[in-house]
Amino acid sequence: MNEEPTTVWNRPERGRRGPAPERSRDQITAAAVALADEGGLNAVSMRRVAGRLGTGPASLYRYVSTRSDLLDLMADAVTAEIDLDVPLSGDPVEDLTALATRAKRVHLSHPWLLDLPTEPVPGPHGMDYLERALRALAPSGLSQPAQLETIGLLNGLVTLFARTELRRNAADASPSTRVALTGVAATEDRHPLVVAALANSPAPEAAEDTHALFDRMVRRVLTGLVAR
Repeated sequence: MNEEPTTVWNRPERGRRGPAPERSRDQITAAAVALADEGGLNAVSMRRVAGRLGTGPASLYRYVSTRSDLLDLMADAVTAEIDLDVPLSGDPVEDLTALATRAKRVHLSHPWLLDLPTEPVPGPHGMDYLERALRALAPSGLSQPAQLETIGLLNGLVTLFARTELRRNAADASPSTRVALTGVAATEDRHPLVVAALANSPAPEAAEDTHALFDRMVRRVLTGLVAR
């Protein structure tokens, strides 16, 4: 008989023995999220979280066994910021695009999400997000495996565009400079398709902003996936 995997979600918040609890997992998670928002994942350690809470590091291990558990709690906590109460329209493309836009907004607010060393173990809020996405996809008639694959691809687009947008915002070169540099690197004899594509691209000042581009690309991908 297979045993249920042990995760932070199916372990008691604290042991039955020992002193009365001074903190909660929610308080510890909130402190860790604040540290990550300020200084990235490298700023998150049991010692620093304990310092933020005004307690000793050893006391935190009564609530969280490992740093990996803490990262799972953090990821689930910010997932709760994705608004899942917006009424569904019944159009899978429309509803999933809107959901993905809200998810990307959370990634931009918490860039450390993109630096997690492993895929976080889904918690209660992660499961709420998945349930919402499946409800949005239900009218498509896709098989359940295909629905999960579609959601996985959608999540990949969210992280890809969020990462690209953050890097562009942090880069010194402007969009026009990047286009110009690409044009210099491309040559007619070796890269005829690149040269042609650049020649027919919008002028830098007329290029879509990243939000509009994300919306357009997600709709294009989803339309192909849910077409029957």
